[in-house]
Amino acid sequence: MARSENKDKATTATQLASEIARLMRLHAGLTQEHVGAQIGYTGSAVSALETGAQPATENMLDALENAIGGGIGIFTAAKKYLMLDKYPTHFRDYASLERKALSVRSYMTFLVDGLYQTEEYARAIISGSYPPLPEAEVEELVEARMARKALFDREPTALLELVLEEAVLRRPFGSRDIMRKQLIHLTECAERRNVTIQVLPMDRGLSGDYAGDRGRMKLLETPEYRTVAFVEGHGTSTLISDLPGVTERSHRYAKIRAQSLSPLESLSFIERLAGEQ
Repeated sequence: MARSENKDKATTATQLASEIARLMRLHAGLTQEHVGAQIGYTGSAVSALETGAQPATENMLDALENAIGGGIGIFTAAKKYLMLDKYPTHFRDYASLERKALSVRSYMTFLVDGLYQTEEYARAIISGSYPPLPEAEVEELVEARMARKALFDREPTALLELVLEEAVLRRPFGSRDIMRKQLIHLTECAERRNVTIQVLPMDRGLSGDYAGDRGRMKLLETPEYRTVAFVEGHGTSTLISDLPGVTERSHRYAKIRAQSLSPLESLSFIERLAGEQ
């Protein structure tokens, strides 16, 4: 049952979608029960949507589009804004930029980048975080993370790069089987023409030349051909757009990538680790 306290926490996008659903239903001259019957939900579920007590799922929005959308695509348009609301607050600005990015270059030190995670791996990480999250919130976060994968097949094609610390590949979450499937998924991603994945071996620090000591980061190229840097940790994040700050991180990323295994060497390395799980 939808929690009444959700009404007070509803974001602007959720409130707007709720009001659109109510107005479109009234315009069609239908009751909540009638709409519910058309879209496969109860009248109570439609009421919860209209009051903001329970945000609509993507499936519900698709069903509403067919039932009362009037052929104008209003519920389809709402999906992208409601999906952003499912992300943690500190991640929403970045997620909005990522959807339209020309390129995304990532360096990860502890986890596989969310863009490359399998659903099982993502659920294991999110459900195991601290403090523990309610199951419904875990599923919302997993759904939102999986929605980011649309970037792989988007037109125009985005250039995607990922550098992973070796430790990321050796740290299992959930189970050995979940980790094995995650490693296999990385090899499948690496076979895409717009994706490059490299591994930074753990022994690179022995040479005294190691550029990854400042932690994970992302470099994103916008449709306006500007590059911004994104750093996050412990529920906070920073988008860096000033030229000196972006340039420093771009140079550091280039050094990290140069110290990593080649794409082919990295692919072989990940395949070997997958066979060991």
